[in-house]
Amino acid sequence: MAGIRQRSASFQVGRARRASLPAARAGSFPAVVAPALSEDREQLVADFVRYCEIESPSGRERAMIDALAADLRWLGLDPLEDDTAADTGSDAGNLLVRIPGPEDARTILLCAHVDTVPLDAPVKVERRDGILTNHNEAILGADNKAAVATIIGAARRLVRDGSPVGVELLFTTSEELALRGAKAFARATLASEFGYVFDHASPIGEIVVASPTYYRIEASFRGKAAHAGIRPEQGRNAIAAAARAIAAMPIGRLDAQTTSNVGRIEGGTEANVVAERCRVLLEARSLDDARAGEVAGRIVDAIGEAASDADCDVETSVERRFHAYRLPRTAPAVETAAAALAASGIEPVYISTGGASDANALVAAGLPVVNLANGTERNHEPDESVTVEALEQMLDVTLALVRGAGAR
Repeated sequence: MAGIRQRSASFQVGRARRASLPAARAGSFPAVVAPALSEDREQLVADFVRYCEIESPSGRERAMIDALAADLRWLGLDPLEDDTAADTGSDAGNLLVRIPGPEDARTILLCAHVDTVPLDAPVKVERRDGILTNHNEAILGADNKAAVATIIGAARRLVRDGSPVGVELLFTTSEELALRGAKAFARATLASEFGYVFDHASPIGEIVVASPTYYRIEASFRGKAAHAGIRPEQGRNAIAAAARAIAAMPIGRLDAQTTSNVGRIEGGTEANVVAERCRVLLEARSLDDARAGEVAGRIVDAIGEAASDADCDVETSVERRFHAYRLPRTAPAVETAAAALAASGIEPVYISTGGASDANALVAAGLPVVNLANGTERNHEPDESVTVEALEQMLDVTLALVRGAGAR
């Protein structure tokens, strides 16, 4: 079956400048990183509001990448943009910057995506009773700008006080389009041993240790048009063929690890015309890679058999958009995450998810990356929200991750 073609992009990485730091601190690296200060928390919320109000739907991330680059330069860092825009279809590339640690210290990655799903209205952030939402009837963009703001907040603290480890910050484009930015990014650029994304809309404390393989399947049936009331026998109904295929498919929750779905069907012209064309979009996903492929194969077989029985032609495309992974609880990235949550007063909970994140692409490229829930709610929905408390907790967790990575 067809898979997604991986591309590498050239990326020149510059060293982060420390010139803007006080001379007494520029060369010192503390053994620990303290929790965020009150001024850090205030700036965190201000950054989040500002980032959410910069429109950056997938493919149009330029304004957001430019804003982040300016913020990072203000901190005295040297952000560099890669050349993946041509591959992803975006108007901007991924952005990478490094915060140096002590000599011989390990390096870890913090990653967030800057794109959002399409907006039905502009974002005007409203704060009420500690909850941040969009005043307009549209998404807020907390997916994934809550993580962007958290990472920038952590960077501000690490640049100011020093970091016990090297930290690479990666801001990706087009994540909402099947992880295009992370897939196109040149993995060899990174020095990190492991990393983190904060991209799961569930309570803080949840550690995603498994994520599925996902197949997108498209079938285009072609029959023959005829007058439905006068000579239907001369027609071949593409919609009927598609319906027969769907009836024969495994659909819904198939087992604890596996699901499939018919997401869209369209075709025909009028009720009195035998439908000549019909297009169907489907998916299959499973935490078991082989099982996902098996279900996708059964769907394709059902499509082919139904088309043949109805004497219709059919064109079918199958694309594996991301690959399953499972991280053991003993993996350094997972253990560090659990310790950071515990140190922040939050009980770690290990979960599997049916969704994907940039972690899927980075794990597939050979870098152990853990997805941590960040407390956002109702992502991709008009009533999307996040609390100020969740933003502040994730900043503390991020600083604890860096502290824990240095202590391992």
